[in-house]
Amino acid sequence: MPGDDMESRGGGVKRNSNNNNNTSSGYASSSTYLIEDTETQWTSWLVPMFVVANIAVFIVVMYVNNCPNHRHTRLVGKCVARFLGRFSFESLRENPLFGPSSSTLKKLGALDWTKVVLNHQGWRLITCIWLHAGVIHLVVNMLSLVFIGIRLEQQFGFVRIGILYLLSGFGGSVLSSLFIRNNISVGASGALFGLLGAMLSELVTNWTIYTNKAAALFTLLVIIVINLAIGILPHVGNFAHIGGFLTGFLLGFVLLPRPQFGWLEHRNLPADTRLKSKYKPYQYVLWLVSLVLLVVGFTVALVMLFRGENGNDHCHWCHYLSCVPTSRWDCNEN
Repeated sequence: MPGDDMESRGGGVKRNSNNNNNTSSGYASSSTYLIEDTETQWTSWLVPMFVVANIAVFIVVMYVNNCPNHRHTRLVGKCVARFLGRFSFESLRENPLFGPSSSTLKKLGALDWTKVVLNHQGWRLITCIWLHAGVIHLVVNMLSLVFIGIRLEQQFGFVRIGILYLLSGFGGSVLSSLFIRNNISVGASGALFGLLGAMLSELVTNWTIYTNKAAALFTLLVIIVINLAIGILPHVGNFAHIGGFLTGFLLGFVLLPRPQFGWLEHRNLPADTRLKSKYKPYQYVLWLVSLVLLVVGFTVALVMLFRGENGNDHCHWCHYLSCVPTSRWDCNEN
């Protein structure tokens, strides 16, 4: 799951020569991932609300789980942290992440292919984003969301980042359902990888306004590759990561392009001055291509999913994207 601090990205934004002295260095405050002086910096409130919502949902899940009252706990071990009463965790054999039972997660909206396709419970493609398997899972994801999401919301506003987060999570759920049928899935990892993907496409589409481009691109690619590589280990749902990343990458071209400097400064120019286009030609091309790919991709994936098709039948090597077997583990146990 992406837990690296994106503030170390290294891509400063160019400044105009008529800026005052305290901003002429090309950076402002302590961060290197910045907006132009002429753009408004938003106050981040949606991402903190997402964090609060995820924590609240986890508390509700643990209340419903009520480990001490489960009869089956006598077969798999005692509850952990029993002093918490009905909020105590399932035994580590049942859930090593300090959380509820899989049956509780399934009851409250976990992603389950059988229920989504055969029982027509498509709402699980959304609800699973707000559920977490345990305290460890929740903490890692929420720290990642704070480090990545707050900075993006400050630059691009709550509407664009909210759409990006939710659609990326949905995209991760759809791809996961296409390739994984035997296990349930929960967590915001797909949405978080969508934010990573959007940061990459935002750097590409706004390439001309950044300084230290190569360093920024290299740093971000290393972080992305490391996080995706973790997904090839057993018991990690990499298809949700990949689906969220691809969705966020395409959405970044649609939602996060920055206007040209000439357009941003048009208010300070004489009335008879010829204005530049708001965006560069290549930004319009990337916007159109990405939008078409998103619509086509979601349409094809959803049709395949609800027709009951298995993605592995159409891609015989794709299972290696989720787990690579070695002498130390067997992917069939996933």
